[in-house]
Amino acid sequence: MRNDNITKLTISGLMAALCYVGYAVFPAINANSTKVHLGNAFVVLAALLIGGLYGGLSGAIGLALADILSGYAESSPRTFITKLVIGLIVGLVAHKIAKISESHDNAYVIRWSIIAAVAGLGFNCVFEPTLKYVWYTLLTPNAEKATAAIDALVAVTTYATIINAVINAVASVILFNALRPVLYKANLIPLRHTN
Repeated sequence: MRNDNITKLTISGLMAALCYVGYAVFPAINANSTKVHLGNAFVVLAALLIGGLYGGLSGAIGLALADILSGYAESSPRTFITKLVIGLIVGLVAHKIAKISESHDNAYVIRWSIIAAVAGLGFNCVFEPTLKYVWYTLLTPNAEKATAAIDALVAVTTYATIINAVINAVASVILFNALRPVLYKANLIPLRHTN
């Protein structure tokens, strides 16, 4: 008999580690104070596999830890919040709205995994600079950083943030749809039948 909570915690730990690796280890491009990396792909993947809360928390922990260990400890609280929100949105769209774990139809699952990834990462393109602006105007005032954040928000975000979102959405959807059948067959993630 499988314990779903232990399985979810185990997968969450693995996803947190992959988020860290996707940010800190894989080659990344720094552009316009935004780092293009693969960490967010694993946040989305985790949310698609195990749900928004577990997926969001694994991304939040893994990428906040990556910030701390990479010398950006001051941004780790914002990172924690933004990655948690990405996971929650992806989980909401994929599991609460589309109920992808209840479908055997691959086209349906692929379509909704794309929609969920775009929803989570697209929201982040606006949410992250907004949070940064609020952070630097209200919580830790810094006029220069607040101005940079609002400039990014007014521009609907920098090209690097959009490129980061597109790369991570594509990577997460490909990984999810490749891993999904294998993990279901191994009984590591549940599939509810809708008959």
